[in-house]
Amino acid sequence: MAMEFYRSSRRLQILGSVILLLFIHAAHSFYLPGVAPQDFEKGDELKVKVNKLTSIKTQLPYSYYSLPFCRPKKIVDSTENLGEVLRGDRIENAPYSFKMREPQMCNVLGRVTLDAKSAKAFKEKIDDEYRVNMILDNLPLVVPIERIDPGQGSPSVVYQLGYHIGLKGQYEGSKEQKYFMHNHLAFTVRYHRDVQTDAARIVGFEVKPFSVKHEYEGQWSEKTRLTTCDPHTKRLVVSSATPQEVENKKEIIFTYDVDFQESEVKWASRWDAYLLMSDNQIHWFSIVNSLMIVLFLSGMVAMIMLRTLYRDISRYNELETQEEAQEETGWKLVHGDVFRPPSNSDLLCVYVGTGVQCLGMVLVTMIFAMLGFLSPSNRGGLMTAMLLLWVFMGLFAGYASSRLYKMFKGTEWKRIAFRTAFLFPAVVSAIFFVLNALIWGQKSSGAVPFGTMFALIFLWFGISVPLVFVGAYIGFKKPPLDDPVKTNKIPRQIPEQAWYMNPVFSILIGGILPFGAVFIELFFILTSIWLNQFYYIFGFLFLVFVILMVTCAEITIVLCYFQLCSEDYLWWWRSYLTSGSSAVYLFLYAAFYFFTKLQITKLVSAMLYFGYMLIASYAFFVLTGTIGFYACLWFTRLIYSSVKID
Repeated sequence: MAMEFYRSSRRLQILGSVILLLFIHAAHSFYLPGVAPQDFEKGDELKVKVNKLTSIKTQLPYSYYSLPFCRPKKIVDSTENLGEVLRGDRIENAPYSFKMREPQMCNVLGRVTLDAKSAKAFKEKIDDEYRVNMILDNLPLVVPIERIDPGQGSPSVVYQLGYHIGLKGQYEGSKEQKYFMHNHLAFTVRYHRDVQTDAARIVGFEVKPFSVKHEYEGQWSEKTRLTTCDPHTKRLVVSSATPQEVENKKEIIFTYDVDFQESEVKWASRWDAYLLMSDNQIHWFSIVNSLMIVLFLSGMVAMIMLRTLYRDISRYNELETQEEAQEETGWKLVHGDVFRPPSNSDLLCVYVGTGVQCLGMVLVTMIFAMLGFLSPSNRGGLMTAMLLLWVFMGLFAGYASSRLYKMFKGTEWKRIAFRTAFLFPAVVSAIFFVLNALIWGQKSSGAVPFGTMFALIFLWFGISVPLVFVGAYIGFKKPPLDDPVKTNKIPRQIPEQAWYMNPVFSILIGGILPFGAVFIELFFILTSIWLNQFYYIFGFLFLVFVILMVTCAEITIVLCYFQLCSEDYLWWWRSYLTSGSSAVYLFLYAAFYFFTKLQITKLVSAMLYFGYMLIASYAFFVLTGTIGFYACLWFTRLIYSSVKID
């Protein structure tokens, strides 16, 4: 008995700790490392890995060895998870040789003589501003750049992920545009040393790239000493005074330095420099802005619920005769039609089930991300988690769609389950396959390999579809929700509506406020996705998402009440579309962002952008529409169960 009590109290303590952590870090999500720390002794080998080449101008990643860089004897792929593959990450071993706390100067990596094809490939990548990404001990390579902020005298250091392959420029006195290669890399590895054990942990990985036309005497061999970079004569590369051109038949010699610097930064805080947030005031402004919208809507809902509805219900319940009731106008008059199943009710059931699936995936993902499990150090973790959660949330999708279907007096639950399992994923998959074909055509590493494609299809058909059917079976076996009022056999005629109650107008108006609650945070999300930056402030995002849910629910309730008061009982689809129309504004904002913030010029890249944003907008439509629908369903059941109907 005592042991049972101890176990129960222990479980409560753990649960309490988790909830406490969740609330403490709601605004600033804390960081749980993606890997265990690794200690390095002096002289230990450090494994440098190369990742994809990326460009914000094309959005098409390429494998590092798709260009004729110096290669190791054997290339080993170290891509670890599904999310990394879908992101286009191709993590492979690099030819660089680092030894812990042993600086190296002017190490010759190799020599490459360009032909016309390789020179053209390098020039195209330099034109598109491609960057080389590397990884050391799970830390991405960054280029430190000093920036002087207006109003601040001291310069601050900002970090850019990866270094440019090369640059374009002109010789002094010449107007001809030339291409130059960054062929000398000055690496800096920062480490935190344990005073007692003398072991060290890596806390920083930086590089300064240079373009240097290396020179040497005599014939080239593996032991050739360079005259432009020689540790024996202490001649080091400190500038790009004589840059290395990229032209046919040009010889390029790749070299690198490695310097080790001790740092006060501890291993647990090593990502802080990468994730330095200088614009948290904007995020707070975003939340305050969203809260203003919520307060306004909450006031509207409170006024309707407490004043108008209370007065209406009291008056309706006091009416004694049918003649008196006929003199009244308003929502009570449509009680015999308000729960009449809508047209295309099957499709509504499917979309509501899919929305529940989306909502479950987003909520659980955000909670895990807020607790730090999906931090940037866990590359591909966010996408992997979202995919797996989507698959397993199929259970709730089937349950929600079949429950609603049974409320509409439906009998063929298998048909609803089938459509729920296939409609949304089929649309998304069709767009995804077209985009993937475009990426294949560009020979980009972003193209999903056949093995991964098979894994995605297995997740869909092997796990998600059966779970949808299981959920639908459970939902259909439960007794249906009884309507609070009876439905008349003959539909009531809907009177002519005012212009502002036009369905299209009211639906589009309803989507503005939910979009207004999230559009500032949306800017940061788009920036992290398309400008190759980290997004990690999931605490802020979770608060904004809660505000979005409340806004969707409240705006739908307000507009639904106005609709019923004008004796229009066709609220089922309109409640879904009212909050769901915020997806239209999301897509329009994505188009605005494309033309104002991005430098994409290629047609394929533009098609990729709009294709992926179309998928995101479609998912947003399903998610917000479902929130609005359930809010409206709860509201109508509440008010019609509160009045006495003869």
